[in-house]
Amino acid sequence: MNNRLTSTIEPWYRHRWPWLLMLGPFVVIVAAAITVYLAVVSNDGLVDDDYYKQGLAINQITARDQVAAQRGLQAELMLGTDRVRVLLAAADGALPQKLVLHLTHPTRSGVDQTVMLSAEQGAGGMYSGAIAAVAKGRWHVVLEDALKEWRLTGDWVIGDSPALRLVAEPVKGKG
Repeated sequence: MNNRLTSTIEPWYRHRWPWLLMLGPFVVIVAAAITVYLAVVSNDGLVDDDYYKQGLAINQITARDQVAAQRGLQAELMLGTDRVRVLLAAADGALPQKLVLHLTHPTRSGVDQTVMLSAEQGAGGMYSGAIAAVAKGRWHVVLEDALKEWRLTGDWVIGDSPALRLVAEPVKGKG
């Protein structure tokens, strides 16, 4: 007798191979949907809204670095649990009453801080201000006067060193 005539042919969805072959494209579609959702919902923290204006202002920023170098500014920052202290020295001896400290994280803009520092009475060149808890890791530091005439910049690996020294260096000219 012929076995072919007596066997029943099952429909395609009863076999496992079509389902296994469809599993790959289905996983890709789900992964693409998740990626699109994350792209729409998440914050692009590294992109500034005014990047064009910042690019135009680069000459003004380097001029502020040059002013700091001409005045011979040096600063030492010390981080406590809830306060930051700065010891500022200038070759010309002229020190402002207020400083502004910007702590910027390279990848997480939500934890960036701007701290107003006031001169301490009787302590020449010593400034202090309240600061929120700062996570360990690499931070970009900008110290400037309240009038934004000069600035000192540097990178601080918090956790490795309790203090940071900033020294103004002359800006090299073009060509």
